[in-house]
Amino acid sequence: FYKDFDEIKGDYYDGMIITGAPVEQMPFEEVSYWKEITEIFDWARTHVTSTLYICWAAQAGLYHFYGVPKYPLDKKMFGVFKHRALDLFHPLLRGFDEEFYVPHSRHTTILREEIEKVPELKILSSSKKAGVYVVSTDKGRQIFVTGHSEYALMTLDGEYRRDVAKGLPIEIPENYYTDDNPELQPINRWRSHAEKLFNNWLDYYVKG
Repeated sequence: FYKDFDEIKGDYYDGMIITGAPVEQMPFEEVSYWKEITEIFDWARTHVTSTLYICWAAQAGLYHFYGVPKYPLDKKMFGVFKHRALDLFHPLLRGFDEEFYVPHSRHTTILREEIEKVPELKILSSSKKAGVYVVSTDKGRQIFVTGHSEYALMTLDGEYRRDVAKGLPIEIPENYYTDDNPELQPINRWRSHAEKLFNNWLDYYVKG
């Protein structure tokens, strides 16, 4: 199912998703494939109707196109956090509640004030604890999502137990396990809004 970029770069696509990678604590330019990934970023602007950048890819895209820097966090942003929809009339957030939950798992962040300096960008959702969540260009050709709405129920659990087994400094993911007890079942607080996010993207920006 895989193809080299050279095999497809002459084609045009309705939508593309660029996912995260465990390289967020490195400077962007030190990532071994930075030249290749930014070539794909630039190509997507002219060959893809709408591109969804997720987690590290969101930070990388905002930095590459708009000079928005990332900043290290004192501790990992790890858990399921409450967010607000800042524009309920925006197509991407159609059908959303004013407040909803999103998983996050990252060591770096971007700042609202840096994004607000860029007139092409609009913040659609943010969290008091987790910060900026969704940023979009005016016509939705580029959508940047800092969290992990796509996570399955047990993904944070797997990350937590992996880091514990490695002896890494990791706290229990916030607002995730029943009674915050890692021996109990996690609670999925984000599934319905995750489905709406991706369905809205497909309906209004990819198919539309």
